Amino acid sequence: MKKQEKFSIARFGLGYDIHPLVEGRKLVLGGEIVPSERGLLGHSDADVLLHAICDALLGAAALGDIGKHFPNTDKRYKGISSLSLLKEVFQLLKKNGYRVGNIDSTVILESPKIGKYTVKMQKNIASVLGIKPSSVSVKATTHETLGSLGRGEGCAAMAIASLLEIGE
Repeated sequence: MKKQEKFSIARFGLGYDIHPLVEGRKLVLGGEIVPSERGLLGHSDADVLLHAICDALLGAAALGDIGKHFPNTDKRYKGISSLSLLKEVFQLLKKNGYRVGNIDSTVILESPKIGKYTVKMQKNIASVLGIKPSSVSVKATTHETLGSLGRGEGCAAMAIASLLEIGE
């Protein structure tokens, strides 16, 4: 009888999210509260970075999107920390036989500058996903004053994730 070998198949997913900036809300990115006069409007804490990462992970596993799993019509998710949503996505991935390879992400925000918070964001994300912080990249850029993001009306994030599908 031939010995079965374990193998990994790499899968990739892309995520994107955008929310408007408004007065009276905290600015939460990557699970960190960033000092700002305005925060992101949304049903949960509106953390665009974690939402984009959730979508990238779910997409890589072909498990739908964040709206399917955490609809904004469900009162359970009102004001919830997006770190909790990321934890639920991670449990779903594990249940389906996946482990996270790496995450690369970019936050698009005119102001405030978030560079000094990105290392903590990386650690938050890595901790939830059970990977090393060096497997998580969080970058920041502006929209160079172009369009609604450039006028400071909102914040967006993009992410790509790799998953390993373990088989025999």
